[in-house]
Amino acid sequence: MWAYCSRYFFITSGFLITGSLLRSKSTPSYIAARALRIYPALIVAMLLTVFVLGPLLTQFTLSDYFTRQTFIYLLKNSTLFFGVEFNLPGVFVEVPWENAVNGSLWTLPYEVKMYTYLLFFFLGAAFLKRITPIKYQKWVKFEWAIAFTALTSLLLHLSNHVYLNRFDDFIRLFSFFFIGSFCYIYASVIRMSSRTFLLLTFFGLASAVGVVYFELNKETFMVTYILTLPYIVFYLAYIPNGIIRRFNNLGDYSYGIYIYAFPMQQMSALLISNVSVIQMIFVSGVLTLLLAIGSWHLVEKKALKLKPF
Repeated sequence: MWAYCSRYFFITSGFLITGSLLRSKSTPSYIAARALRIYPALIVAMLLTVFVLGPLLTQFTLSDYFTRQTFIYLLKNSTLFFGVEFNLPGVFVEVPWENAVNGSLWTLPYEVKMYTYLLFFFLGAAFLKRITPIKYQKWVKFEWAIAFTALTSLLLHLSNHVYLNRFDDFIRLFSFFFIGSFCYIYASVIRMSSRTFLLLTFFGLASAVGVVYFELNKETFMVTYILTLPYIVFYLAYIPNGIIRRFNNLGDYSYGIYIYAFPMQQMSALLISNVSVIQMIFVSGVLTLLLAIGSWHLVEKKALKLKPF
């Protein structure tokens, strides 16, 4: 499930972060904007996890809980420079997904890397353009570098499924991030059509049904899914109108939901005996939304006001 959700996340991230980069006045401005979006809310979430959630739910004594492992968890997950850590001593040891406090964090180091690669391509294209003779400068374009990167990484991702039978997190996330970046750069020539959306959705659903009921090769579904997902995501993001759009006026709770949902689900599984799916969705959903609202209004919104423009 995490793998499927991460594709949506990285497609939209590539799209939005490319826009942020192209609007930024300088490299420090871009870096500051990205850091302020990721780290303040993340650090607060890690402090709450380590010093509130952990001590309340651990099966160990506090002296056994506050060990080197606890502070490794805090440091790694607050910086993302050395990967992420999932285990806190004695926390969530009796749930189906044992010893995982916040499984959602696994994508964040990849996300930070994508920000860096995108900046590298941008600065690299600018540098090459400066040192290239004027008559050849028209062939040095950041847009073309992104298009080439998106295409080659997509082909590699597809070949991993079709020919190599490999599941490579980096290639998968890299390809979807730069597909999103490509869609931002070439948004003016990408037409959103209800007919195309319905057709691609039909192919996606048909391939899924084929796998479940007719023993269709799973890789056929994956190829269809990979090729249709970006268009479907952007159609759903930009075409629907009406009351659902008003939710955006309340605040951007997406990041808060992302970083709090997993521990709230784990807590529901721990504290509610024989919890049903409906119970978990309701309890963890309400708790997650409340934390996300608090995160946006008390941390994220204030941090974003510090962005240099």
